[in-house]
Parts: sequence; C-alpha cells; structure tokens
Amino acid sequence: MLILSIDEIPGKKAKKSKVRLQGGEDLCLYTKEVNRLGLEAGDDLSESAYEDILAMILIPRAKKRAMHLLEKQDRTKQNLSDKLRESGYPMCVVEAAVSYVESYHYIDDERYARNYIRYHQDGKSRRRIYEDLYKKGIAKDIIEIALEDEYLASEEDQIIALLEKKHYDASTADMKEKSRIYRFLLGRGFSYQTIDRILSKR
Repeated sequence: MLILSIDEIPGKKAKKSKVRLQGGEDLCLYTKEVNRLGLEAGDDLSESAYEDILAMILIPRAKKRAMHLLEKQDRTKQNLSDKLRESGYPMCVVEAAVSYVESYHYIDDERYARNYIRYHQDGKSRRRIYEDLYKKGIAKDIIEIALEDEYLASEEDQIIALLEKKHYDASTADMKEKSRIYRFLLGRGFSYQTIDRILSKR
C-alpha cells in the first residue's frame, strides 16, 4: 500500500507522526520508529510489513494503553474503544486490545451496569439510568436485566428525598420556583405523571 504522506503530530511530548496510507488505515508511530523502519512518503508498504507494525508495535502498545485507562476508572467496552480510537489506533488494533482486556474480565458491561445502577438509583429515575447506560454503549438486554435485578428504589420516595434536599416548600414556592423544581425533576428522568402526583400532595 502506498504511503501518501508522513506528518508530524503537533503537541506531543514525544514526537509522533501519522503515516497516511492508500488502501489501509493510517498509522500513528513515534517519529523515531518511522525513521528506524525507513518509512518515507511515496514508498510502497507491503502487506506483511504493515501486519508486522500492527502485531509488534501497535497492538502491544494499545494493550498497555487500555490497561492504563482501566487503572484510573472502570469503563464500558464502547468507552474504552472510543478512548483508544482517540489515541489514533486503527480499528483492528483497538479490537485486539479490547478483546485482550475483556478476556481477563477487566471490562465487563454487565458488571459496569450493575455498579452504575447501585450507585445512582437513589438520585436518578429508572428511565434516566437506562438512557445513561445506553449512551455509554451498553446493550439493551444487558441494561434491562441489570435494572430488573438491581433497581430497588421507589421513584416517589426519590422525588420526596430530592425535594427535601432542595429545601422545596410548596406553601411558599412561587411559580418560578415551582417551574425550576419541575425542570430539575424532569432532568433526572422522572415522568410528568409521577412528578405531578407528588407535587400535588405537597
């Protein structure tokens, strides 16, 4: 495959370059690696040389990067993939790194979903948690199973607790304050019907 250009990536402490290829995904390599491999714009990079770069340089590096990201916080499979893509790794390299950490259960979307539900259910509605987890790339069936098992909160009790936390007093609240608290509760994912039912009692 033809090397179209080799461009230095600005803003990096260690100098890196992007090797742009015709017929293959671009490669982000340290500039010293580019020099060591003798890569130059206009040259033809053989398929075997391309595969060697992936297997011997980028996949091991992506695995280490994935492990480093997971040391800081638990992540979903989608989030970890996105972070690796942001670092410039080709999709095949990302998939290899994610499969590696997944094989050791360092990432587990079901575990992530269950932990997220346990931690957030006191302050968020079932619907809001579902939406949050779905946006994080977790499959619908995993979310539904985790919610069924882990979501134990009463939404009415949640709303009452949030109103108390916000020091909301229906007897003194004006229309502006009522609208503000209504928007706040909607933002937490509670339904109009549930909010109306609780607020009408206070």
